Amino acid sequence: MTDEKSLVSGFDTSAAEPRLDEGGVLGSIGRTGASRRQFIKGVIASGAVVSSAGYVFGGLGGCSMEQPAGGAAAGGVERLISLMVNGETRRVDVLPFETLAMTLRYKLGLTGTKLGCDRAECGACTVLLDGVSTYSCSTLTHTVRNKAIRTVEGLEGPNGELHPVQQAMIDELGPQCGFCTPGQVMSAVGLLETNPNPTRDEVRHALSGNLCRCGAYDHYLNSVMRAARA
Repeated sequence: MTDEKSLVSGFDTSAAEPRLDEGGVLGSIGRTGASRRQFIKGVIASGAVVSSAGYVFGGLGGCSMEQPAGGAAAGGVERLISLMVNGETRRVDVLPFETLAMTLRYKLGLTGTKLGCDRAECGACTVLLDGVSTYSCSTLTHTVRNKAIRTVEGLEGPNGELHPVQQAMIDELGPQCGFCTPGQVMSAVGLLETNPNPTRDEVRHALSGNLCRCGAYDHYLNSVMRAARA
């Protein structure tokens, strides 16, 4: 006769409980008497391993360093490329969707290029591509292999002297916190190389893509006008 405590809603609960699987993450958790929190962590960890495996072995399949005889794998891009940076050819391993800002900072060690908004709004990452001011945070590195890249480090003179724009920034007390300054400098250099004698309005327009959270816009304008007179 079945005990009434074993009957719940018509089901016999006295039957043996189903056993956990003998192998895998869940089985090991069951055998060790893990807590609910440990159980949930185990489930999350196992899911992360499965999803990351698909990314590593599938998503980057076209980017293997072992390229076929004809170049990059079908549908992929060559990872080891040459970049012309500050007058030097640099070989660098680049992921398919890697931005130029990431490559400059974390692959080539050129940390003068700053990352602010990382979505082409603040201008802190500005560099010159063939003399044109460009947001490096929104430029894929693979698209600039045939361009001359110039960063703020490339403004240094042969004997270590500052560029006239940099010196003018110091003389006019342009920078406040200084985070946006490399981008401001590069935009100014790009302007003066194409227009050595700009008006104040032209300077204002050239720097309009560079945000200064300290509000030192007049200082930067004065600096560029001073550099133009130098």
